[in-house]
Amino acid sequence: MTTIRYPESNDLRDLVRFCEKDGTIWLDESRMILMHTAALGALRKELLGTVGKEHTRRILTRMGYASGVRDAELAMRIRRDQPLQDAFVTGPQLHMLEGIVRVTPVNLKMDVDSGDFEGEFLWENSWEEDIHLKEFGRSDEPVCWSQIGYATGYTSTFMGRFILFKEVECVACGHNNCRIVGKPVEAWEDGEEHANYFQSDSMLKHLLELRHQVDYLRTTLTQQTQTPQLVGMSKGFKQAQELIGKASRTSVTVLLLGETGVGKERFARALHQGSERRQGPFVAVNCAALPHDLIESELFGVEKGAFTGAQATRMGKFERADGGTLFLDEVGELPLAAQAKLLRVLQEGEIERLGDDRTRKINIRLVAATNVDLSTAVKEGRFRSDLYYRLNVYPVKIPPLRDRVADIQPLVEAMLERFCTLHEKPLLGVSDKTLQAMKQYPWPGNVRELENMIERGVILAPQGGWIEVEHLFTHLGDAESWESSISSSGRLESSSTPGKCSESLLDSIIGTGISLDELEHALLTEAVGRSGGNLAGAARLLGITRPQLQYRLKRNSS
Repeated sequence: MTTIRYPESNDLRDLVRFCEKDGTIWLDESRMILMHTAALGALRKELLGTVGKEHTRRILTRMGYASGVRDAELAMRIRRDQPLQDAFVTGPQLHMLEGIVRVTPVNLKMDVDSGDFEGEFLWENSWEEDIHLKEFGRSDEPVCWSQIGYATGYTSTFMGRFILFKEVECVACGHNNCRIVGKPVEAWEDGEEHANYFQSDSMLKHLLELRHQVDYLRTTLTQQTQTPQLVGMSKGFKQAQELIGKASRTSVTVLLLGETGVGKERFARALHQGSERRQGPFVAVNCAALPHDLIESELFGVEKGAFTGAQATRMGKFERADGGTLFLDEVGELPLAAQAKLLRVLQEGEIERLGDDRTRKINIRLVAATNVDLSTAVKEGRFRSDLYYRLNVYPVKIPPLRDRVADIQPLVEAMLERFCTLHEKPLLGVSDKTLQAMKQYPWPGNVRELENMIERGVILAPQGGWIEVEHLFTHLGDAESWESSISSSGRLESSSTPGKCSESLLDSIIGTGISLDELEHALLTEAVGRSGGNLAGAARLLGITRPQLQYRLKRNSS
């Protein structure tokens, strides 16, 4: 029988990063945690005592399955250029690196194209059997439930079909080692019985159904304040949404305040849709985009021949919005002459077209928005005080995205669904590290910037894969200088050494007479070699990002 050997694991160790600055641990783009096995044991004991053995086994098996799926996706990406068997045994290597169990392959036969699989592995130092023995003593049945879930999830994802693993020997049952065997589910006589543990828990499913019913009833009761356009859960967002909901049941003029890109027009549309005017038109005008000499004609309309170029009579935005809502964005950019006419419209409820002395009654709901401080503009003489007080009846402040960190994840999920459909490109979502980076980013462009970035990520991410940091950001700031990685001896080492190069090192480099281009090429080659060809690992050795490394490699080869 051919001995199965593990490939060098330096590339896997390079994927593990400890970031002391923000209290996170990473395996490539996935966030990980270090947890006491005693705590996991306490959880296991609590579950067994609360929901019973069958439900506990199903929960832990499905938890392990989900972990195996994520590791399989990682393995297929980082070792896609290696032989099939070397790529597959990345899973056992990761399982050992993660501190779950020591894995020794005994037999492995696999063919992804035909779907044939047969594997046998020995486990040593399993955390599950160790904890079970401490808490419950000897068992009549195998107890490594989450690890079986992991092996099944990993192999099924790798093979593209359901491969069921069973623990045929377990230390908790008195055997010398834990031994697992995996093959297609139909090859097991009791395969369907064991496959049930990978299906959703009937009890939990029932509880979820009840939760969905409660959510549905709550949504029905508060449907006037819930709109499909507004997504968020932060305190600031909820406060603004509640104010909009209350205003929608009245005819009060609303002034939306907030930075550019926070979604003021979305709130205005939500206000319109929640009001009795929802059947009427919603007309949006960006005042800052209108030329000053055309603002009055655009807003109030124009009669034929009123000025050179007015070749036809045309309604203005106010008339078009009659019976509905008019949204004036960037109202602070209106010139003083237009402000005077706007004030009259608000006070009298009637307009006059440019070049016409006949008044026309209108019935509109005005929603104004600005990203400037109107009170300051009033003091500086750039905005009429009487109009300011008329608009500022019901101000609603929409906080910037940097102050709404809790909204980022639901916004990303909603945008992903929309853009994946738009571009007909299914994706798994954003990686944990990408989501972490987005939560730390200041978002000067607010929700609009996030929307543009997510669409770019959908386009750049591989089909059926994850949106990673490099698809959205060109750098991670100073985060990597705070990270540590695992050395070959198992110790934590700083990913990059702070401070300047020593004078002796600089003297040695200059003394060689090597050119800067040659030095860079030598450093790049050495880093790639030391990381076993893994570009992410090489980039970390050099203290740069993978896209930056790829650019430099391409430049050096040209």
